[in-house]
Amino acid sequence: MNTRLAQRMEGFSPFFVMELLQRAKELERQGRNIIHMEIGEPDFSTPLRVVNAGMQQISDGSVKYTAAAGLPELRKKIAEFYKKTYGLDVPSQRIFITPGASGAFLLALGVTLNAGEEIIMADPCYPCNNNFVQFFGGRTKFVNVNEKTRYQLSADLIEKNWSKNTRGVLIASPSNPTGTLMSNLELKKIIQQVSKLGGHFFSDEIYHGLVYGKKASCALEYSDDVFVINSFSKYFSMTGWRIGWLIVPEQFIDPVERLAQNIFISTATHSQYAALAALSDENIIELESRKKEFKKRRDFLYKHLLRIGFDISVKPDGAFYIYANCSRFTKDSFQFAKDLLEQEGVAVTPGKDFGFYKANCHIRFAYTASIAKIEAAIKRLERFLCQ
Repeated sequence: MNTRLAQRMEGFSPFFVMELLQRAKELERQGRNIIHMEIGEPDFSTPLRVVNAGMQQISDGSVKYTAAAGLPELRKKIAEFYKKTYGLDVPSQRIFITPGASGAFLLALGVTLNAGEEIIMADPCYPCNNNFVQFFGGRTKFVNVNEKTRYQLSADLIEKNWSKNTRGVLIASPSNPTGTLMSNLELKKIIQQVSKLGGHFFSDEIYHGLVYGKKASCALEYSDDVFVINSFSKYFSMTGWRIGWLIVPEQFIDPVERLAQNIFISTATHSQYAALAALSDENIIELESRKKEFKKRRDFLYKHLLRIGFDISVKPDGAFYIYANCSRFTKDSFQFAKDLLEQEGVAVTPGKDFGFYKANCHIRFAYTASIAKIEAAIKRLERFLCQ
């Protein structure tokens, strides 16, 4: 048997947290109580009205292919969502329904990125984005960011790191793993800078619904010539439904549709009908209530991590993560995470999953567990640190 792998696989990094998750599951099977603060998945179930809409479509037996771009009524509903949320008029023809945000990234990069070209990203950042770039033969230019820019890129950093091979810039705001939100002024400056340099701007907005005390601006408020990626996974609590969307500049409508036709055919039909229900006014009310709970969890976890001795230089504005500096306790956050799991049954994510810059000094805590569980995790963490 020929076992030769394609060269593109050589650069694909694993999820180190999956090793921890697998071990956590093993410990649970042995009867251990594990508190999960490692996976970026809401602990809230998909709202019942959304589940019922998907199940109704399945029971009706009409689970057939849709158009590659998605159900017309769902694309129209998302356009209405942008009008209501951001005051933007987005033609539904520019909106593509995708198999999760991952599908949106594949479409956006597939129509813009050539082999050998670069995409600028912050370090730390979500690791899969780098792998998407490598899949198309490109390379990621990581730019170290810290508390001075709230762990976000800036227009100045982009200009300094731009090269003849740079094709574009990918921004996530709020970001994973830091939860920080880029200021409106900086977002506008970056979009203008990328346009001036002749590149593409990709805006990862999958955590936009989960912003606390502030309002996130959509990249489309500053330019129509941007790619916006979003998802029903996080704010809408629909991770397993695998449905997201992509908004493209008008000149990319035809190529994106052709690419979607060939690599996806279409997004799961029942998930699209469930997404229609997710955008209803009644459902948004429920989701906003859940957001208030996430904010309580953030504040509770943030306060106690600081009390214990973790360094958190920037309080997260959104998402459901805290990226904490653990250098006071260890120089190897991966080993720290493994030991914490084994000894105290608390699962967290090591910094090396998110890049290279000071990765061994950081841990990501996901507050996707109840306050009662977070409180128990804090007690276990304190006990672990006292050993």
